[in-house]
Amino acid sequence: MQKIDLSRSLPHARIAELPNPYFGKVRDCYDLPDGTRLLISSDRISAFDQILAVIPWKGQVLTQLARYWFDATTDIAPNHVIGYPDPNVVHARRVTILPVEIVVRGYLAGTTSTSILTRYKAGARTMYGHSLPEGLRDNQALPQAIITPTSKAFDGGHDEPLTAEDIVASGLMTKTQWDEVSAKAMALFARGQKMSEKQGLILVDTKYEFGTDADGNVLLADEIHTPDSSRYWIAEGYENAFGNGIRPPSFDKDVIRSWVVARCDPYRDQIPAIPLEMIEKTAMVYIGAYERITGQPFRPDAGGASPLDRVRSRLTPFFTA
Repeated sequence: MQKIDLSRSLPHARIAELPNPYFGKVRDCYDLPDGTRLLISSDRISAFDQILAVIPWKGQVLTQLARYWFDATTDIAPNHVIGYPDPNVVHARRVTILPVEIVVRGYLAGTTSTSILTRYKAGARTMYGHSLPEGLRDNQALPQAIITPTSKAFDGGHDEPLTAEDIVASGLMTKTQWDEVSAKAMALFARGQKMSEKQGLILVDTKYEFGTDADGNVLLADEIHTPDSSRYWIAEGYENAFGNGIRPPSFDKDVIRSWVVARCDPYRDQIPAIPLEMIEKTAMVYIGAYERITGQPFRPDAGGASPLDRVRSRLTPFFTA
């Protein structure tokens, strides 16, 4: 484990020399003249449709962990990656993101308004086109993994639940696209669960984003099986936690989401400032996730330059006049 240097953070990557910017909740992106794209992972952490804090080295963890999973799943789904000019940066094919977030769930879990646990505890038994049996307990394995798609919110909007029929009928995807995307998502999740199990982990649920390139090919985009897009539990502590009705030990951003939920209703109340000790704890969770999932030590890219200056320097070849 690394000692956390709270000064080594990348709150943003706004670089004036790069063209056509788009600033998301976590990534700062630039569309290049050659039809490719730079996606820079900042250290911002988002939940409940807003930015919560800046977590040192989080962006590098996410980028390098996604790289690990992209490399391990190319046989299932081709992805958008061209290269990695910096530990926080992906140089990618430009894709048009399909306007549906594909969430695959293997357990009755979650804290957000769209999670199946939240809806199940509110009395819903039919959701996202699936029927769940009575008598399920918090954090119990589902009879089988299911896809719970949501609309992809833009400009601060809220994700809305969808069914497969909704997606095709509304034209968000064609039937062919949905069949391809859903099949690949289920195969990716199965691969992720199998690989995670070997590391003593449970991949509980995850989000995938797919897009189409200029030729209409469907590519896996954004990230895959990172602590920002996925929920992991530590397998050795699951049975005891489940038996006692408590949250299984994990190392995803639920650590900070749970801290917030314990103090306010994040969809109605002002979220309190995240204290430094929680920021440090969350950074350790991300680093621990990388090391546990990959089986490799995390090596932060730390030098004399600030993270932003380092990123700017390594992206100089992409600058436009």
